[in-house]
Amino acid sequence: MAYFNEVTKVKYEGRHSNNPFAFKFYNPEEKVGDKTMEQLLRFGIAYWHTFTGDGGDPFGAGTAKRPWDHLKGMDLAKARVEAAFEFFEKIDAPFFCFHDVDIAPEGDTLRESNQNLDEIVSMIKDYMKDSKTKLLWNTANMFTNPRWTHGAGTSSNADVYAYAAAKIKKGLEVGKELGAENYVFWGGREGYESLLNTDMKLEQQNLANLYHMAIDYAKEIGFDAQFLIEPKPKEPTTHQYDFDVATATAFLYQYGLQDHFKFNIEANHATLAGHTFEHELRVARESGMLGSVDANQGDLLLGWDTDEFPTDLYTTTLAMYEILKNGGLGRGGLNFDAKVRRGSFETEDLFHAHIAGMDAFAIGLRVAQKMIDDKFFETIVDERYKTFQSDLGQKIINRQTSLKELEAHAIDLKDIEVRSGQVEKIKARMNQYLLNI
Repeated sequence: MAYFNEVTKVKYEGRHSNNPFAFKFYNPEEKVGDKTMEQLLRFGIAYWHTFTGDGGDPFGAGTAKRPWDHLKGMDLAKARVEAAFEFFEKIDAPFFCFHDVDIAPEGDTLRESNQNLDEIVSMIKDYMKDSKTKLLWNTANMFTNPRWTHGAGTSSNADVYAYAAAKIKKGLEVGKELGAENYVFWGGREGYESLLNTDMKLEQQNLANLYHMAIDYAKEIGFDAQFLIEPKPKEPTTHQYDFDVATATAFLYQYGLQDHFKFNIEANHATLAGHTFEHELRVARESGMLGSVDANQGDLLLGWDTDEFPTDLYTTTLAMYEILKNGGLGRGGLNFDAKVRRGSFETEDLFHAHIAGMDAFAIGLRVAQKMIDDKFFETIVDERYKTFQSDLGQKIINRQTSLKELEAHAIDLKDIEVRSGQVEKIKARMNQYLLNI
């Protein structure tokens, strides 16, 4: 059965194309630097938003119209697999991602859930044999079911903790079977609502222990995927333990996990933490921990995680600058953890949204590469910090001076030249780059 009859194959037609089912800027075969766009961008489709999301929100029921809506249970799960691989082929996606409950319904027991999962995983594995689309990452959903009310790896209930451990074990096995490049840990409820009833030290220690067990089991079964943590500051808890990259980095170092994890950074989570997307990417990059990206954006007029498709060209450009300076994403990719708006309920809207996001990052890639080739930011930064290339500056950088020596240098200084940061000039120049893609 075909689920997307309105689309044949999305192809690159160039910026002047009026075809709504064509890429205007994303050309998979176009080389940027020494790699193709497809190799650099490594786009992934989020199974949860694209095939299981129904357009519902806290204020209303779902609006999405999908050709598989009449089905239930395992029949629904199987239809979604068929639809997914049709979509992957037509949008020419190299990767996809999923949570366990996205692809298979939960049973009354974990044993039943695993049986459902095994059946669908076998089906996905068969489809993957004839598809170019690979599994970027998988993960275990440990935030939706009421059992996760007080967390999973940070739960106050040992039975829930054991259930979480068992879910991760199964997730690692599924990842290995499907050849996942990465495995993601998103602590959806790994945090607290109130400190009044929380043993924060115990919860974080238990979470670290769970991560160590996952590392051990992955080694035991020969699953060599890259482990990723996805920071988020709040929602659904008041405070998440993986608040942002800096907080999560400190956690990893505190518990001896820093050599085993990198970060999967989501743009909308960055803004919820009070940061820009590029800030989180920079912090991870400079720590050697930039692993993968959930590509979306938030609505700055709204205070929650709206998971919109990325279309802000400033943001995609600055994001791609960080990614290129990182040497790419390695085994990671740009996964569209993004959903069509509630009012965009037709199946064709799924294609329009992904095309918009893929084109936006293709533009960002082209502009960022051009700026790197021109040493645009490097020249600006070198000029701004040039005094640190002096003898004094080098002593400061290399810790070859002291407070007494610095006092002796500064004590009789009268006129210190402080130069303008020229941020407006820089942004104006960026506009020129963006308009000359």
